[in-house]
Amino acid sequence: MEEMSKHGKIGRASMMAGMDRKTGGKYVRLGKLPSQVEAPRTWQTRKDPFEEDWPVVRQMLEDAPGLEAKSLFEWLMKERPGKYEPGQVRTFQRRVKQWRAMEGPDKEVFFDQEHRPGEAMQTDFTSGNKLQITINGEPFDHLLCHPVLPYSNWEWVTVCRSESFIALRRGVQEATFRLGRVPAYHQTDNLSAATHNIHGGERRPFNEEYKRFIEYLGMEPRTIAVGKANQNGDVESLNGAFKRRLEQYLKLRGSRDFESETAYEKWVQDVAAETNKTRTKRIAEELNAMKELAVGRLPDYQTEEVRVSSRSTIRVKHNSYSVPSRLIGEKVRVRVYEDRLEMFYGGVRQLTVERLLGRFGYRIDYRHIIWSLVRKPGAFARYRYRDELFPSLTFRRAYDALCKAYGNGTKADSQYLRVLHQAAAVSESEVETALELMLSEKIVPEAELVNALVRSDKAEIPEMAPFKVELGEYDELVKAWAEEVMP
Repeated sequence: MEEMSKHGKIGRASMMAGMDRKTGGKYVRLGKLPSQVEAPRTWQTRKDPFEEDWPVVRQMLEDAPGLEAKSLFEWLMKERPGKYEPGQVRTFQRRVKQWRAMEGPDKEVFFDQEHRPGEAMQTDFTSGNKLQITINGEPFDHLLCHPVLPYSNWEWVTVCRSESFIALRRGVQEATFRLGRVPAYHQTDNLSAATHNIHGGERRPFNEEYKRFIEYLGMEPRTIAVGKANQNGDVESLNGAFKRRLEQYLKLRGSRDFESETAYEKWVQDVAAETNKTRTKRIAEELNAMKELAVGRLPDYQTEEVRVSSRSTIRVKHNSYSVPSRLIGEKVRVRVYEDRLEMFYGGVRQLTVERLLGRFGYRIDYRHIIWSLVRKPGAFARYRYRDELFPSLTFRRAYDALCKAYGNGTKADSQYLRVLHQAAAVSESEVETALELMLSEKIVPEAELVNALVRSDKAEIPEMAPFKVELGEYDELVKAWAEEVMP
């Protein structure tokens, strides 16, 4: 039409519009655009293959709107054997989709919310495993604790191992002390670190420990409704955006390996700091609307007092850990960090051990109990944590060799426990080297033979004559001093 208004030549105008001359002439005669001429097709080009059974399907959808089209189609094929083919599933899905849009129940509407400066901080955990981070070459499974301010999109991140309360407390505290101010509310989804479920329902009550912590910082806790992840949509959205940014920075860095967890966390936080520099105007509005943080920093651990059992173990956060047997029956104070436990007795640290995740796990150090097992070798066969008494595959192979030589019984157990005793008393690595040597030579790794290989010569203490003090030398010293100062 535009070209025709310039020169009035249908052929040239059609060519410029990319259509045939006859087609162009048709639209010129009609004086309408193609979109105004073409009417949507309202008829089917072929018969609906589900027409006969559709009333039954429709009734099922009305009774249970949550039914999926694929499940319904599988049911239909089972009820009408030979009538339908698997290749018709797409056609059936389109038919169900059309029914939902034209006759189905109303869907939930989501309403965009206006965020106010300084109103709330949202915190969520997100997995960092897809980043394929390694620590000194070893894969590092981890989460990111991610607090954000929805109005300005200010964000901070800490690295953690689980969605525990300690990890949540550390992440929120790091964020608030980084800001120096706190909003009115702290919002999470219904994670177990913040809430617990008594009778279900729309809202789950807060854990008292979490509630005290948030109120200590000067905020009020709030959660989203159960099953309504969209109510935490800002932090959910920023989770993905931040991880995509980390992915880009990793490509620029040229390596995904870090020397330590601390180095990795610092790198992640540097990325967050650079990102926040692009949001300074709105961040300033947030800071002006928030109240000043007026409390001191809490320690990054919880403290528990537990008694050491007769099994030389303690139970902390639903997991068991061995401790030196000299502490059996005593109460010890345990600092529970996100990644480790530190045990104290009498104010002196006795043990540091990596913290277990989950429940009903156990970590037994053979050095804590071997002295008793050597005296009671019969307890080894059915010891609940026996697998923990094989520090490496070499020790397991040594035990199997003893069982092969002496049969499964007390003698093989006794020999192995004496070998393990030597590892605790001298050096695990030296004993392991001796076992590897003996196994390669097909020598039965008896305790005496192992001891002979790892026994170190005791250092001889040289004999020295006792030091004798000659008092006359002091007299000479005093005499010389007197002559010098009083000539």
